[in-house]
Amino acid sequence: MSNLTRRTALLGTLFALSGCSAITSINAATKPLDTYDLRPAAGSAKGRRTSRTLLVARPQAPAALATDRIMVKPDAASITYLPDARWSDEIPAVVQSLLIRSISETGRVAYVGRSDAGPIPDKALLVRIDAFEVNALADGTFEAQLDFDLTIINDKDQRVVASRRFSQSQPVANDSAKAIVAVFQEALNVLLPAISDWAIERI
Repeated sequence: MSNLTRRTALLGTLFALSGCSAITSINAATKPLDTYDLRPAAGSAKGRRTSRTLLVARPQAPAALATDRIMVKPDAASITYLPDARWSDEIPAVVQSLLIRSISETGRVAYVGRSDAGPIPDKALLVRIDAFEVNALADGTFEAQLDFDLTIINDKDQRVVASRRFSQSQPVANDSAKAIVAVFQEALNVLLPAISDWAIERI
């Protein structure tokens, strides 16, 4: 049994006995968690440019994902978290920042930002995070899974302009936090440029 499998099995037992919030509190109290950040990945700098402005709303996510912990799912019905690592912020805030920076760094949009700053937007990008986790597979291996559901609307009349689902999975080579974070980054290096190009063409 791999270390990651043993970890998730042990954590699954603890969660069943004492609940998610209790084990999170225990982990936080015993030692500081290593914190990991993720980098933006811009779309193409070539192509259509626009003077329009884009708001990227804070993504929606299930309660189990709306946290700074790195989720591991030993099976479809169980949720645990990597015991010695966390993201730099709650996942919705991390994804929002990555999208803003990735779209902005193309240089093809006049302004990209959040709802609490900047000019009145022409379009708004709504995001639902359905997966941002490590999943156990039937053969005993693990993979990172990222699923985003995106919708672009006119800010003025709230009319839906376009919607699309973006998904990416990557195998996890080993159970170290650094390796797992690197796999998430690899998946984002595919997703973020694709999302950037798609969004720019529709605003």
